Amino acid sequence: MDPPSKYASREELRYAKVLDVGAKAGLALLVMSFAAYLSGILPPHVPFDQLPKYWGLPVKEFVKATNTPTGWGWLHLIGKGDIANLVAIAYMAGLSAICSLAVLPIFARRGEKVHLVIAVLQIVVLVLAASDILTAGR
Repeated sequence: MDPPSKYASREELRYAKVLDVGAKAGLALLVMSFAAYLSGILPPHVPFDQLPKYWGLPVKEFVKATNTPTGWGWLHLIGKGDIANLVAIAYMAGLSAICSLAVLPIFARRGEKVHLVIAVLQIVVLVLAASDILTAGR
């Protein structure tokens, strides 16, 4: 079967389409979460008036002084305006895994086992990296 374009293969076009739509959705999430933060719809974890006293602190001191969780602990504070934007950031960080998932059926249908295995391994590595399993005990 010929690719739909002389410049890009079917899987490249699907990956690009998913990436395009996903990046636009991620940007929309970032804008909405920032607007919710600035407008006060979602109250901040660290109040605006207290921010200047924490800006210059090293990360460890900031985390301790503001009682901000590390790792995936931010999920417990998802309703806070200054934390909600992390949803969009985490989504965009995982977007390449979503794009890789989108091309798996093409590789499987064509019987391209090497490409299929590489794409699956890429997804596994991305998920393991995001899960924080590999840094346990640090």
